[in-house]
Amino acid sequence: MTTQTHDTVIEAVPDLPSVRIVRDFDAPPERVFRAWTDPDLVQRWLGPDDIEMRIEAWDARTGGAYRYSAWRNGERLTEFYGSFHEVRAPQRIVQTFTFVDLPDAVSLETATFDDLGGARTRVTSLSLVDTLEARDAMLASGMETGIVQGYAKLDALLA
Repeated sequence: MTTQTHDTVIEAVPDLPSVRIVRDFDAPPERVFRAWTDPDLVQRWLGPDDIEMRIEAWDARTGGAYRYSAWRNGERLTEFYGSFHEVRAPQRIVQTFTFVDLPDAVSLETATFDDLGGARTRVTSLSLVDTLEARDAMLASGMETGIVQGYAKLDALLA
């Protein structure tokens, strides 16, 4: 089976402390949404190729929470955690995101899942941070590699 590749757009929102990520997937919204909320699926695609994500807690419902860690070669690198503020299948997820090494830099993230027809979905994620400096640091962190590689793994998972 051939998988269509799509570009991932990662951009700073001008004059706002936020980052927008837009990506199309060749699957209906219900399947893409499930890949975002089912912990067994999330840990299969999330992050860069050389990192293993281990889900430690995952309650993807309105009012739920999550925690996962990143591992490389058997060594724990870091952790991430947050709360799910709204989970509305298969349209929208609103959550906080915290990198454990920067606990004061909490971002508010909203992901929408738009049906493009023909078993295609556009996911738009908007991450809001507290300052333009935090936004620029986020963009400079190397996050693009993890997002692009993770979405490629998600493409394969959805195929």
